[in-house]
Amino acid sequence: MQLNQETYSEENFKNLSLLHQNLQDKEFSNCTFEKCDFTWCDFSDTIFIDCTFTSSNLSNIKVEDTSFQTVSFENCKITWVMFTKISSFFIDWTFKKCKIELCDFSRLDMKNSKFLECSIRESDFIDVNLSNSDFSDSDLQASKFQNANLEKTDFTNAKNYYIDPLQNKLKKAKFSLPEVLLLLAWFEIEVDNIQL
Repeated sequence: MQLNQETYSEENFKNLSLLHQNLQDKEFSNCTFEKCDFTWCDFSDTIFIDCTFTSSNLSNIKVEDTSFQTVSFENCKITWVMFTKISSFFIDWTFKKCKIELCDFSRLDMKNSKFLECSIRESDFIDVNLSNSDFSDSDLQASKFQNANLEKTDFTNAKNYYIDPLQNKLKKAKFSLPEVLLLLAWFEIEVDNIQL
């Protein structure tokens, strides 16, 4: 199947395999994508409004000037995506139970983002505004937070994060024991005999 139209509205796409396809300059509104493979697709200058991706592969997609407005991703695989180049206008997205690896979210104003029950590995959040975001129950192994605004961000039951409290804004951020002790790793101190 080819997506040759410029605009799609209220369409349900299922089991599409569109590897390496050019999907630039399109607009999708109120569309759903289920079990689709978009590996290496080019979504540059495309707009997604009120769309849902479920159990889909979005690895190595190009997203230069792509707009994500109220978009949700659930059980998706997202690897090697440079989100740094997306349109910064009204970023509103939710990731749930996604596998996110080797992605770059740096220099984005993406407050209120949700990463729920995700595996987020070796991904960068540098010079980013993540205030009021939610990383609940996510695994952040080897992901990098630097000069990030994490104020009021929820890391409840998240694990494997390494966040330097001196390089990131953490006012009113939420953490859980015992993982919150990872914040002390940067100071090379030892904590013994913890009692709750």
